[in-house]
Amino acid sequence: LNEFREQYPIVVTRSLEAAKRWTRQRSRGSERYGLVATSYAERLKPHAINVRSTIDPVHWFLNDASDTRSSFYLEDPATEYHIQGLELDWVCVSWDADLRMVGGQWDYKNFKSTKWQQVKNVDRRRYLVNAYRVLLTRARQGMVIFVPPGDPADQTRNPAFYDGTYQFLRGIGLPEIG
Repeated sequence: LNEFREQYPIVVTRSLEAAKRWTRQRSRGSERYGLVATSYAERLKPHAINVRSTIDPVHWFLNDASDTRSSFYLEDPATEYHIQGLELDWVCVSWDADLRMVGGQWDYKNFKSTKWQQVKNVDRRRYLVNAYRVLLTRARQGMVIFVPPGDPADQTRNPAFYDGTYQFLRGIGLPEIG
């Protein structure tokens, strides 16, 4: 990480606004940026990140910054299905509690109706890890990872669901932005 930090910055934050600001500030000229999240990221909705809203990949990837449907608006997230095989210059990765670090191990969850459920199927676990791998490898020049702070008043977004992942990312050396 230290070897390529200057050429390829990767930062982490608990603030979606800070993540969007960082992403916009990095882009120069025709460089493209966008917001991504896994298709399982159901509890990012309170941050206005709705993975169930349909994007048109043509508009998202090709339209300019004046079009609200484009990636430049940082409003509509592309999921692993939309972005696999494609790249952006700068990426804002939104990390939900579907893949969380708990006690030094990854924990795999799926949100159903009103609660998170354990993913027991080995193939589904691999798929979830691969979905994050896809998202984390879409940036050509750098990325910010947004890990929500959670909300103690919302049982589906308990801060503990997110804190372990955030601490893990900070622990491997990712600088925090505010």
